[in-house]
Amino acid sequence: MSDAPSPGAEALRNLYADWSAVMAGRPDLDIRLLRSLFDEWHQATAEPTDVTYADDVVGGVPGIWALPVGADLGRVVLFTHGGGFAVGSAASHRKLAGHLAKALGTTAFVLDYRRAPEHPHPAQVDDGVAAFDGLLERGIAAADVVTAGDSAGGNLAIAIPLALRERGRPLPGAVVAFSPWLDMANTGKTLESNADTDALVTVPLLAGMIAGVLGDTGDGPAVHPATPLANPLHADLTGFPPVFVDAGGAEVLLDDAVRFTERARLAGVDATLSVVDGLQHVFPFAAGRGGEADAEIAAIAEWYRSRRAGVAA
Repeated sequence: MSDAPSPGAEALRNLYADWSAVMAGRPDLDIRLLRSLFDEWHQATAEPTDVTYADDVVGGVPGIWALPVGADLGRVVLFTHGGGFAVGSAASHRKLAGHLAKALGTTAFVLDYRRAPEHPHPAQVDDGVAAFDGLLERGIAAADVVTAGDSAGGNLAIAIPLALRERGRPLPGAVVAFSPWLDMANTGKTLESNADTDALVTVPLLAGMIAGVLGDTGDGPAVHPATPLANPLHADLTGFPPVFVDAGGAEVLLDDAVRFTERARLAGVDATLSVVDGLQHVFPFAAGRGGEADAEIAAIAEWYRSRRAGVAA
């Protein structure tokens, strides 16, 4: 593969740069218009072949099923979309979830969880737990569920098993986190070192999202930034499921992925980290259009199959 980013990866970067320009030019952009802007996210992803979609409500939470032809209907990716807990939707992420489910041989349910600032933490985690329980009520085994997500949704993919463990519930069989945004205190080293290479995420953007999801009281957040279900870098990861974490080498949130993986391994967790140099936040969004994204999803599928084979053995 060439060292230069693929056209698909460059298209994703250009989309991010366009959003950044819009937000810089319109600092008064209200949340409705901001959500409309980020719903363009799907444009970076090719429509996966042989995948259909269906609206549904699972555990009281609305969302969209991605249903690859020939998928094992007894295995589900519970996908939580990114967008700082405030933007993004099942519609913006259905194609990415479809590519992932197709590669894993599963179905996927993409949640339209409640978003901040109207619904601060822990509403998003609670919705993820409710949908997980809803899958189990439909006869899906906990071990046959993968929690997956990107950015803030990657945070949720990690936080949902932590919340389930707190409540004495069975855990999913695996976790996949694309460019997870975990640190609600904004302390990562790459926030500064990658500031000139990340086309989208900035410290001020993160600070605004943090105020929305943790609750801005005027004197600080209502929820402490080190609360483990909001910031899994502070969680006890003992007994956590096998987890695959990836990130782009050019993004400011890279250090979140690195620190989480290190802490998971110290806790004895089967944790895999994949960092692809020069790529942007949630680079698998270029699935079907970028070789790096397709190779990453194929690697996740191979990782998933090997973990399932290990359990079966």
